[in-house]
Amino acid sequence: MIYLIFTMKKCSVVLVSLLLSFPLSLLGKDTWSLEDCIRYAWENNLTIKQQELGVLQSKNVHFQSKMAFTPSLSARISENVNWGQSVDLSTLTILNHVKSTNTGVGIYADMDLFTGLQKINTVKQEQARLEIAVQEVQKLKNDISIEITRGYLNVLLAGEILEAAVQSRESVAGQCTRTKKLVDAGSQPLSTLLEVESQLATEELQVVEAQNNLRTYYLILRQLLDIPTESVFEILIPELGDLQDMDPVSVEDMYYTSQDLPQIKKTEFGLEQKKHELAIAQGGRYPRLTLSVGYSSFYSDANRKKQEEKDPEENGDDNGGGLDDIFGGTSASFWEQMKKNNNPSIGLSLNIPIFSKWQINTNVKNAKLGVEMAELEMKNARQLLMKEVQQAANDATSTYLRTQAAERNVKAMEESFRYVQQKFDIGMLNSTDYIVSKTNLFKAQSSYIQAKFEHVFKLKILDFYKGIPITL
Repeated sequence: MIYLIFTMKKCSVVLVSLLLSFPLSLLGKDTWSLEDCIRYAWENNLTIKQQELGVLQSKNVHFQSKMAFTPSLSARISENVNWGQSVDLSTLTILNHVKSTNTGVGIYADMDLFTGLQKINTVKQEQARLEIAVQEVQKLKNDISIEITRGYLNVLLAGEILEAAVQSRESVAGQCTRTKKLVDAGSQPLSTLLEVESQLATEELQVVEAQNNLRTYYLILRQLLDIPTESVFEILIPELGDLQDMDPVSVEDMYYTSQDLPQIKKTEFGLEQKKHELAIAQGGRYPRLTLSVGYSSFYSDANRKKQEEKDPEENGDDNGGGLDDIFGGTSASFWEQMKKNNNPSIGLSLNIPIFSKWQINTNVKNAKLGVEMAELEMKNARQLLMKEVQQAANDATSTYLRTQAAERNVKAMEESFRYVQQKFDIGMLNSTDYIVSKTNLFKAQSSYIQAKFEHVFKLKILDFYKGIPITL
């Protein structure tokens, strides 16, 4: 049996350790996909954790609002010592300068039977607040997902520009080698070699700048994820493929699909919460009916004191004190009095509000204004969503057309550069024209890469409004 308990405890420790280390397990990955980055951020972002703690607090408040329907139960014990003039509670007689001890015990319960439906509406109000807290967490997760997607695509963009810069540099380096041979053979002047070497230095600078941009975007993505600087972090390079034809975008369909986004649901629950708040304020105008149940009893040694004064010889010298009264020779009188003096009670109280310094009316008016403000906030959120959807559709169309134009420009520049290079190799074109054509080709390639990744990002925004998870 002991071995079984030890084994269960050991398994529990291992399970907890695995659960706690799961978010950190990604740190050992060779490459991170976009989904890995988003999941890691959801599990480790400190702001998300703070919001999730707020959800737990809202759950506790909601639970407490339900517990308000249960009766309150309390116990009471009192010990009073009187001297001088007092009242013997057991006989209701006046005692003059007699020291007496009174012990009282009781248990009491109170329960609200009717409070103007305020407690029911409080439960509904706290439920709406809990839903608001949940939607706030989800909105924060969505915002972080979009930012991580942007950062991830920026790293891919910088990587492709670096690859294009390296290829361009290698092309110029090869051209520099061929030109040097031509110069050594006397077919080309030395100035041509110097200009090509100058272009090669420019290409080297472009490669360094591309490397710096890639390192910077990696740093930005690391900071978004809060990944330790000493850990290895490389992203997975997905196959984006060529530009596909873009399907027509229906703004109306996307708008109605995106009604379930947390920024909209939050305002809907906010309006619901304000309506319950109004009902709570209106409930203050109704009477309150409360049920009270109690049971109490008491013990007094005043009778014994008076008996001792009358018959001092019979009672003798009593030095026992209070403990002997309860547990000693006089304990029977204690329990007899507690039984005899018992006082069970049950009662109903009705509290009717008549005038509360206009506080209830003020609360109702403010609650009505809160409902109106919540309605306006919900309308404003929907208007803003419509604008965002319209802007997203327009941006996706714009980047699609820009990417198509940039792709055609790259193809034209590649063909033009191929023609220029052929003429330059046989000495029919000077180095200046060659350098200009090479620079224009690299610019066209960079513009196409930027347009392509910007279009991919805008398509992911469209997926977000369509309710499709963001993936690559």
